[in-house]
Amino acid sequence: MSMNALVPLIELTRGGYVECTHFGAIAVVNAHGKVLAQAGDADFVTFTRSTLKAFQALPFVEAGGVQRFGFSTPEVAMLCASHNGEAKHVAAVESMLKKSGNTYQRLRCGCGVPGLYSLMDKSAPDGLQFDERHHNCSGKHAGFVAHCIGQGWSVDDYTDPAHPLQQAVAKDVARAVGMEVSAMRMGIDGCSAPNFAMPLSKLAYGYARLANGARDAEFGASFALLGEAMITHPDMVSGTGRNDAAFMEAGRGDWVTKIGADGLQVIGSKSRGEALAIKISDGSKTALYAAAVETLDQLSWLDDAQRALLAPWRASEILSARGAPVGMRRPAFHLQAV
Repeated sequence: MSMNALVPLIELTRGGYVECTHFGAIAVVNAHGKVLAQAGDADFVTFTRSTLKAFQALPFVEAGGVQRFGFSTPEVAMLCASHNGEAKHVAAVESMLKKSGNTYQRLRCGCGVPGLYSLMDKSAPDGLQFDERHHNCSGKHAGFVAHCIGQGWSVDDYTDPAHPLQQAVAKDVARAVGMEVSAMRMGIDGCSAPNFAMPLSKLAYGYARLANGARDAEFGASFALLGEAMITHPDMVSGTGRNDAAFMEAGRGDWVTKIGADGLQVIGSKSRGEALAIKISDGSKTALYAAAVETLDQLSWLDDAQRALLAPWRASEILSARGAPVGMRRPAFHLQAV
């Protein structure tokens, strides 16, 4: 990797000195695949993690699975979700599974403490039981098993990279981002499903197409269905107090956004036919959110009201445990037009 691939994006100061620097890269791309602006290397290669979910749903949606199984619009949003495991999320997954004749025992995502507690720094109530429905990727997996049922494929091994489902996913992901399957490096995500590494510019290109919705010549109907579901039900994509919901609400129907584990965020604009992708190399969520707001600001995507709504995610001021200001979190980059 080139030393110039990653550049300082966010700095933390204390006592007038720079204490921490978060490095990363940013790509801004239009729906034709042209890189418009960048910080660092727009082609920096990273695993896509949960930003990939809308594209992983393409085989199911393209095959008419949403209509066949009668998935509601909030349930379509759940196909793309990294949700909190709140009651509404669990109920939606249960409904999706019932419609395809499955139960949560068929899901191969595993289970941990739901994001409602783990991501919100809260303790789960004593005695509360969790299962696969509470996993943040359970909506994606409910779509996976439904597609297997619809195609007559085996369900027990659906996360195997050699399974017809995952072969179909890899093909459609590659088509969505303008790559060959052989050019995408495969790894296994935290939910046991295959995931792919690709240049940030390719991921941003896919989101520019997703935001373009019906205007996309190849996946128009599917992108319109998936993107609109995410935008109209952002609470299903993430949940209470989460980044994706806050950003899509601030976007007032124009932005489709998704974060991924370990410092990744993508935001597409319907009106502009453009998207940005950001990677923070050390995985810091706070630095990622601050860089995302700053990028939107530098691109002139924000009006005053949106700037105010997203101010908490910029987290400019660093406070002590007593609430006194002790430092600053500030941008260290300027987007370069290409």
